[in-house]
Amino acid sequence: MSGLDCDLPPNLHRVHMVGIGGAGMSGLARILLARGGAVSGSDARESRGVIALRARGAQVGIGHHGSALDMLDGGPTVVVTTHAAIPHDNPELVEARRRGIPVLYRPQVLAQLMDGHRTLLITGTHGKTSTTSMAVVALQHCGADPSFAIGGELNESGTNAHHGSGAVFVAEADESDGSLLEYRPDVVVVTNIEADHLDFFGSEAAYVQVFDDFLALIRPGGTLVVCLDDPGAAALAGRCAAALAAADVDVIGYGVGVHRALAPSVPLAGRLVERSARGTGSSVRLELTPPIVPEPAERGMAVTLPGEHMALNALGALLGALAVAPSIGPNALIEGIDSFGGVHRRFENRGTAAGVRVYDDYAHHPTEVRAVLTAARGVVTETGGRVLAVFQPHLYSRTEEFAEQFAQALSLADEVIVAEVYGAREEPRPGVTGRLISDAVTVPAVFVDAVTDLPGAVAARARRGDLVLTIGAGDITMQAPFILAALDS
Repeated sequence: MSGLDCDLPPNLHRVHMVGIGGAGMSGLARILLARGGAVSGSDARESRGVIALRARGAQVGIGHHGSALDMLDGGPTVVVTTHAAIPHDNPELVEARRRGIPVLYRPQVLAQLMDGHRTLLITGTHGKTSTTSMAVVALQHCGADPSFAIGGELNESGTNAHHGSGAVFVAEADESDGSLLEYRPDVVVVTNIEADHLDFFGSEAAYVQVFDDFLALIRPGGTLVVCLDDPGAAALAGRCAAALAAADVDVIGYGVGVHRALAPSVPLAGRLVERSARGTGSSVRLELTPPIVPEPAERGMAVTLPGEHMALNALGALLGALAVAPSIGPNALIEGIDSFGGVHRRFENRGTAAGVRVYDDYAHHPTEVRAVLTAARGVVTETGGRVLAVFQPHLYSRTEEFAEQFAQALSLADEVIVAEVYGAREEPRPGVTGRLISDAVTVPAVFVDAVTDLPGAVAARARRGDLVLTIGAGDITMQAPFILAALDS
């Protein structure tokens, strides 16, 4: 497509993406294609995401070769990669440097795509994808047609990114490699903060500091929305409130207010008054107060995903949407959240076989595992049955750091099956296996060395009425169909 037809900066007219099939990269490719850019890319294997991008016009090759940079006529104007997933000696990156083609990281490109929009960015250790997704669906319900880039696929549209016609851009701000510092947001929602990604940051203090640095980038006239039920997020608000106020940035809180004392100057603009379980979701009562609305008012809201953590995510999404699009009233946004259909891999119902319900969740940090199992416990308390947790640890470094905490969280289930560690970008570490976790679990637990043996292990233990939950950020998500088949047989 010619430059005249391209609604992009000149350096993004022809883009080659290394690892184009990944969740973040494929979303970026969708937006570039929708705005008239030419896109090529490579990935290690075929996938549903790769096939979908080809259908939209992307040139995608399987495997990594320097010649991949020749797929676009004239070659790429820029090559895009990620901090963590792609090694620096990747043949395409080596060839790009040899040819003098600029290499950018995904967040640098996403920041360029946000230019000219009013931006709502959601960050925190946990809950980014769910909170971002709810905010997107709420704004879509109101006809705002926001652009968005999220880390999971919306069940409503089956996509993880969209170039919208509206003035708002909603995205996750990923802290895992410090790349959120590329953005200049108008509104930021902070869900929670606790130690993670220590393989990159080296210390908890360095990890926490990146959030302080990010808040300093909020534009004047902007808003920080922070969960006051999380001690890390509340402490962040307490540290930064005065400096943000001096920079003409409003700071508001949401939640029950458990840790309000850590941020005494921050108003609880969205208060969770009451929550009751309802099937695999919640019914909540909330109170909105100034400055997010002109007058205090109570509202009811339905949350389609279970657990208090999802109710808090919904409240954070509501306040973020109100802050970024103040002309839209709360009632219409609440209706949008009421209709939220969920995100793939966030307590996703994968089916029922032999009276056993199978769900899948992306949780890969002890706090996330605890939250999703607490939610599952609430479901079976209402419907009957037991909770069987099938967990695949993600990263050797995280397993070594948090083995005891994982075991404590998994012990909320009735029975636990632990698979071997999914190493992703890491090499194995001596003595670090899934057994570190399974041996410390306090309920009946078993370690399964091969992930392909998980379906048989589940079928041997599950009973009619049970809820099976596959948990982890690796390839355990692919086991749900096989578990259902094993249960059926």
